[in-house]
Amino acid sequence: MPFAENNGVKIYWEEEGSGDPILLIMGLGWPSYMWYRTKPLLVKRYRTITLDNRGAGRSDVPVGPYPIALMASDAAAVLDAAGVESAHLYGVSMGGMIAQEFALQYPKRVKSLILGCTAAGGPESKRAEPEVLEVLTRQGMTPEEAARAINPYIYDKGTPQSRIEEDMKIRLQWTAPSEGYLAQLQGIILWEAYSRIAKIAAPTLVVHGETDQLVPAENGRLIAQRISGSKLVMIPQASHIFSTDQPDAAHKQVLEFLSAQTFHSASGAA
Repeated sequence: MPFAENNGVKIYWEEEGSGDPILLIMGLGWPSYMWYRTKPLLVKRYRTITLDNRGAGRSDVPVGPYPIALMASDAAAVLDAAGVESAHLYGVSMGGMIAQEFALQYPKRVKSLILGCTAAGGPESKRAEPEVLEVLTRQGMTPEEAARAINPYIYDKGTPQSRIEEDMKIRLQWTAPSEGYLAQLQGIILWEAYSRIAKIAAPTLVVHGETDQLVPAENGRLIAQRISGSKLVMIPQASHIFSTDQPDAAHKQVLEFLSAQTFHSASGAA
């Protein structure tokens, strides 16, 4: 199993495919296996690298909290281990926060940026309703109870239950330990980048589901307004997990954006 090491903490990563490298960064408590709908499409054209954030999946679970900047340095350690100088970054939810921080800390290592169902933190961000945030803390719930309690707020009401259960099979198999989950959650709460993301110069795609109740869609609009030249895509009938709610629409936008970056890069080289 390939592990990168960052100050003594082992971060699990793997890769598949060839071509321009792309690093996929997953959200709060979820393992990299949750890229299972998107990854098969990317590996046909790109060297696709995934990692388990510290505290989740097969990575170490050190004492928290885990600042977002620290998890961005974990991502940098993974690229180092893979021998990759720069890559496209695609982060969802907390992974989108890590991707923003990565772009700020390591701007020369970012070919392009895809920010899915995420926020920039700070007082400007649009918060979820109190009942959603209460479920997020998982107080007094078993892992399965917590996973099912959050579902109404992260999947669109029109999404077939069978598709949600496909996700649940992986989510329940790879439930993050409570100490890792809470350490990641602390990192999210303490993080802010809204005041800084205007510095991001990488080509950026912001993707958000219109019915997202965990990270309301207004957050996507706020990010797109702050990052010059970014493209905003709002997906109808999609909530937080837009790749499950509307996989075809979501993947079309991501693949078209990445293809355009590859074309521009080739044109520039010519």
